[in-house]
Amino acid sequence: MKNVIYILVLLLSPSLEAQTALYNSGNIRIHDEGQIGFHTDLINNAAFDQNLGLAGFYGSSMISVSGAFMPVFFDTEIANDNGVMLNTGMSVSSNTNFVAGNFMTPRAQQDIYFNFLQDAFYVGEGDLSKVDGYVTINNEQSFIFPVGDAVQLRSLTLNSTSANSFAKCAYYLENATNPATFPQSFDPTKKPRTMGAISEVEFWHLEGSVSSSIQISWNQRSNMAALTEDVAKIIPVGWNIGGKSWVNLGAASVVGDLTQGFLTSDNFVPNDYAIITFASEATAKELLTLDNYLVTPNGDGVNDALYIEELELSDDDIISIFNRNGQKVYEESNYTTGFTGYSNINNMVINREAGLPNGIYFYIIEMKDLKLNYQGFLYLEH
Repeated sequence: MKNVIYILVLLLSPSLEAQTALYNSGNIRIHDEGQIGFHTDLINNAAFDQNLGLAGFYGSSMISVSGAFMPVFFDTEIANDNGVMLNTGMSVSSNTNFVAGNFMTPRAQQDIYFNFLQDAFYVGEGDLSKVDGYVTINNEQSFIFPVGDAVQLRSLTLNSTSANSFAKCAYYLENATNPATFPQSFDPTKKPRTMGAISEVEFWHLEGSVSSSIQISWNQRSNMAALTEDVAKIIPVGWNIGGKSWVNLGAASVVGDLTQGFLTSDNFVPNDYAIITFASEATAKELLTLDNYLVTPNGDGVNDALYIEELELSDDDIISIFNRNGQKVYEESNYTTGFTGYSNINNMVINREAGLPNGIYFYIIEMKDLKLNYQGFLYLEH
């Protein structure tokens, strides 16, 4: 059958020279153990899906695959430093061999992708050969998407609770706040107070309807030092489509240092999130934006005591409360909810049993273990 394939290519060669492309109108099939090597563009305008054997993409000039039909190959191989641009999708049912160069898809057209059919696999992926664009899978429970950008492999590992009938992934070396090719931007201020800085370097777009965990990695280009000084604070985050805000996806494990490492997320449903990237847990200083407070100890269950949620972050704090004359009227270490309008200081406080008079007071808080100090006001009204 190799001779037959060779003859077909020869018969098409005048067309190739004139139009620099091989047109398939339904006359090509790769039989068992057959091989065909593409050194020019493929325009696939007919079904090309009963193939066995190997389809390789070779040469030193970029090859384009286009046409009305998605070709379906059994085994495929790329050894072309300038890559293969998929202007229509391509499917593989068995093995893909990454040797040199990238399969590329236009990210602005997310319906064009390199498609791994059920039980398809690949070998040889790396920075020099991968999919620069979208990869899809069919009926797989676990899969490592060989995605990246033009320079680096930035794989995403998907581990699902059951088989995904269809899942899709691409990597973007772009700032999610104002991405160059992704059709949506994501506001970094729309996040919970427990979340710190969000990556401005990269993100992944992952689709799938099954509850799954993911594993993603970082390297020096990821600039994790801009997010945190503590690798244990790195978390995976996603932009929740329904809530229109960033959500912590949960870090089941974090391994590495700030220059390279990887994390595994908790389970989530990918389709609930537009994109996924790295962020950090907020530091105590970022979390502590203490406010002015109202204390109304009248027994109605609302503001009956001074409660400062942020103090739960400290294991060694002290609060001091002063009246407008600068007289200390209350002090407590490791404060919880002790202040209800009464003084606990043995000084010149008048009518201590009746409670402190209504009015404005100010507080000073020292968190010794966190090396943080705060002051503010509270209003007392019995």
